[in-house]
Amino acid sequence: MDLNTVLDVRDARRREPWRPGDAWLGGGTYLFSEPQPHIRRLIDLSRMGWQPLTWQTDGSLDIAATCTIAELSRFGRTLPATAAPLIEQCCRAFLASFKIWNMATVGGNLCNGLPAGPIISLAAALDATCLLQGQDGSTRRLPVTDFIRGAGVKDLREGDLLRSVRVPARSLECRTAFRQASLYGLGRSGALIIGTSDARDGSFALTVSAATTRPFRFWFALPPTAAGLRAVIDAGVRDDEWFDDIHGLPAWRRHMALHLAEQIRRELTHEEPQEASR
Repeated sequence: MDLNTVLDVRDARRREPWRPGDAWLGGGTYLFSEPQPHIRRLIDLSRMGWQPLTWQTDGSLDIAATCTIAELSRFGRTLPATAAPLIEQCCRAFLASFKIWNMATVGGNLCNGLPAGPIISLAAALDATCLLQGQDGSTRRLPVTDFIRGAGVKDLREGDLLRSVRVPARSLECRTAFRQASLYGLGRSGALIIGTSDARDGSFALTVSAATTRPFRFWFALPPTAAGLRAVIDAGVRDDEWFDDIHGLPAWRRHMALHLAEQIRRELTHEEPQEASR
């Protein structure tokens, strides 16, 4: 879509004062998908030259905001880590064409803050943090679960730039389980639930997303019981935090989240389903 209110496009390598009507341009798959009447100037990040994926000395992984979904998918398919399959599963949850995959970025998915954003789900499940850079050059780091505050609501100050996402080395060693539900065969996620099991200390974490207005990550020192897991989810997610749109009513989303969470709990704890009483 043509953005007929945009008067200028600038290279982000050329530092200029931020002004009202400015917007960062990554892949542009969202920006150019609908009218953006408030935008007057685009600051293009495509020539920044950031490495898409970078290993840190402590074994953690930095994913640049400009890393595309195609690049992340290729990396995940060759990564020799226990949690590697989760990367491809979340990339596939986009249900987008190869053209979108080759343009859409990790940063764009996070900064849109949409409940069904699968990179939000991936990053939250792997206990990742966002590196944010302000217009004055200062930086701050936030857990993804704090960065996303609600449906389309992010902890971004005026002119803030999401630079990268860091995944801890320990998270990449976790066993994972993935469940996704949609009202349609190829529809937007109505619930996307991810479980992780830490082999070092036996802890268990469950991330609820898409069904809720923001991602929720519940951590347990030891795997919970079915009743315990259900109680924690119900206590942690308020009634108004179950998302409501044409892709699913709140009651259905809550039901699916609880149902899929129990499946994940059994998968990661190797607990057999209880037989129905006769």
